[in-house]
Amino acid sequence: MRSPFALRLTDQHNRALTHPTPPAVPGTLYVVATPIGNLADASARALETLRQVDLLACEDTRTTRTLLARHGIERPAVALHAHNERAASAKLLAALGEGRSVALVTDAGTPGISDPGALLVEQAHRAGIRVVPVPGPNAAVAAYSAAGFAADRFVFAGFLPAKAAARRKALQSLDLPWPVILYEAPHRVLETVDDLVRQLGAEREIVIARELTKKFEEVARLPLAQAAVWLQAHAHRQQGEFVLVLGPGLVKEGDIAQAEHVLEVLLESLSASEAARLAARITGMPRNALYKLAVENRGKIPPVTPRRTR
Repeated sequence: MRSPFALRLTDQHNRALTHPTPPAVPGTLYVVATPIGNLADASARALETLRQVDLLACEDTRTTRTLLARHGIERPAVALHAHNERAASAKLLAALGEGRSVALVTDAGTPGISDPGALLVEQAHRAGIRVVPVPGPNAAVAAYSAAGFAADRFVFAGFLPAKAAARRKALQSLDLPWPVILYEAPHRVLETVDDLVRQLGAEREIVIARELTKKFEEVARLPLAQAAVWLQAHAHRQQGEFVLVLGPGLVKEGDIAQAEHVLEVLLESLSASEAARLAARITGMPRNALYKLAVENRGKIPPVTPRRTR
């Protein structure tokens, strides 16, 4: 006769076969923007997310601890930075797969924008894990909003190459008819400004935004010819974190001729607004200017007579 203990084990085994344990529901990866300087810029939603998640993935855990301490938050944290991003991402994906929630943060601003984090987000998508952005501060957007360059688009180019030859080559592709946003390190900012003058000309306007949201914040808009003088006027102006916003370049005559030709072809079969939209994508010229040109030229182009089919 089997003992009651053995019977209980058999019963548990049978129940496990008929009612297997369901697989863990994957957790959620939150991509959380944090202040770029002023800790008061942390949103209520960002702070609540940091309080609720199971684990924090930080570019530098010491930097994030400062923000957490300010708001009385204590959560387990692991480092995810440029030197361990692949290995750390694998461990975090395992935690997400087990049903744990993770908040990805960088030292300042929005993760994945000239900062680590994009690899983890990419792999989370591929693994079918839910990714939720918690938007907030971003140095590039903050500088652009304070630049005053009216345009329907801009280019974010991030950090230029550190070596002079590579930097100058990169700048050749940034002479564009819309604003360009750059990040730069304090020890290279003068060299970069000098290269910008050589490549883009002394009259092109630039906005220099340094130490945004911090105690010594400065935002100055001036011609490139005056940028080096402004930076050298005070020793502290070559310190801190920089965002450079270049004003849009002038459209060259050859570009205008090409745009007019493209627009003329498109207007044979498209409306003025659609032709302007496609011409802007093809030529890189501003859509508003192309639309105005399309409206002016619409009446000069004979309508297309559809071919008869037999």
